[in-house]
Amino acid sequence: MNVYLYHSQDRRQKLLDELHADRIKAIEIGPAFFRGDLRLLNRAGHENHAILLVSGPDVIEQLRKLRRAGCAQPIIVLRDTRDAQEAVSALDAGADDVLVMPVRAPEIRSRINAVLRRIHGHSADSVTVGEVTAFFDGRDPEVSGQRVKLSRREHAIFQQLVLNSRRVISKAAIYDAVYGMAEDQPFDKVIDVYICKIRKKIGQAALSGHPYIETVHGRGYKLDTAERDATSERRHSAGVTPIQAALS
Repeated sequence: MNVYLYHSQDRRQKLLDELHADRIKAIEIGPAFFRGDLRLLNRAGHENHAILLVSGPDVIEQLRKLRRAGCAQPIIVLRDTRDAQEAVSALDAGADDVLVMPVRAPEIRSRINAVLRRIHGHSADSVTVGEVTAFFDGRDPEVSGQRVKLSRREHAIFQQLVLNSRRVISKAAIYDAVYGMAEDQPFDKVIDVYICKIRKKIGQAALSGHPYIETVHGRGYKLDTAERDATSERRHSAGVTPIQAALS
């Protein structure tokens, strides 16, 4: 998981160590970040990069600038003390959550995931697509009732497919979500390689043998069921439009 972190200097190392221990990569930002073009955060794939703001005198204006720029990322404010009125002000200005420090990284991760899944239209802590049950809390997926072990990088890429399940997500969006904040960025072909690995693992575990990850040429990838694909293909062959299908 990647996050932007705006902090007070005295909290810096403790926060970074806590996030690092839970494999959350934090990119440190300062006041200049909010003077730049915040609309760049709206690029595909960047909506999953949460923003952590350690509360300070400028936090309300920072929140307003982010939301005015159209930024939909999860934004969590971290406070030193519990203050109901200041928490209300932060939430009203655009924060998704307010936490009182010290706070453990697993809780931060869970709260970010809760916001992310709602942004993508998922209310539960998991999603089931055919024989595949995928979780939003970091657990490996289950396919035909059995756990399928994914590497850390495979899991990060699979998570993007899961958040956008039954919808096409572009390779560029996956790349930006997983590698967009990395100092050393690999070639984008790395996404194709990992997709092939994940697809193979799912296909081998599924009783049907269906790999569930479809390549949509010229557009990207989609996590979907074989039955759904087959139904769409039959309707297309019969000349049935999506609106007609929905009304039938």
